[in-house]
Amino acid sequence: MKQILVRADDLGYSRGVNYGIMDSVRHGIVRSVGLMPNMPEAKNGFDLIKDLDVCIGQHTNICVGKPLCDPKDIPSLVDENGNFKSSKTYRSAKEDFVDLEEVVLEIEAQYEKFKEITGRKPGYFEGHAVASDNFFKGLEIVAKRHGLHYLGMSFSGPVPFKNSWMASNFHFNDKDYDPFETLKRMALADYDENVVPMMVLHPGYLDAFILKTSSLLKPRTLEVQMTIDPDVKQWLKDNDVQVISYDEVK
Repeated sequence: MKQILVRADDLGYSRGVNYGIMDSVRHGIVRSVGLMPNMPEAKNGFDLIKDLDVCIGQHTNICVGKPLCDPKDIPSLVDENGNFKSSKTYRSAKEDFVDLEEVVLEIEAQYEKFKEITGRKPGYFEGHAVASDNFFKGLEIVAKRHGLHYLGMSFSGPVPFKNSWMASNFHFNDKDYDPFETLKRMALADYDENVVPMMVLHPGYLDAFILKTSSLLKPRTLEVQMTIDPDVKQWLKDNDVQVISYDEVK
């Protein structure tokens, strides 16, 4: 039997995203979900899925909303209004402006908030992608400090997780993006025995906040529809593909 891991990022981003993720778990194939602890809707998002069969990890965020630390303590991460610098700011920067000590403070604060919201440690530990090596160094530092299952990110090949390797595929910004076709390609691809294909989704419904703050819009709705589509579940069954969570990765 082949295996694939289907993950939903951005729980807590907004109420629309929360309800899209809830549907993707309750009625769909998503078995792992990343919570953004700093966002005001994080507790609402957790409450919607806390009783479902899902692995909840920390999707550490330093580019949307407000930090949990006092902005005065992390000046490299915030703008003049005390909000996180945007993804656009990271993309346009010529060098990494993130201070390692400061980002470790914020990552720690988000880890503590995650435990406060969920009552447990995250099932996996990673970060909302921004162009900063120091951010990912900080994630590794905090993960090692607390014995967490750190999951790095790479556009060039698989990344280690526990005793396995995770192979991701980022196509959600493609002009002709079809999440079902992406799922099929990943599920049927030939991987080494210790490599698990990992499809990273951002399912959600669109509300005023996400329309204002995110450039990733239509793909979110397409991904909700794909995850709950009975034809997708039947295809997985017909092709002997098992959807697993990070808890099941060895």
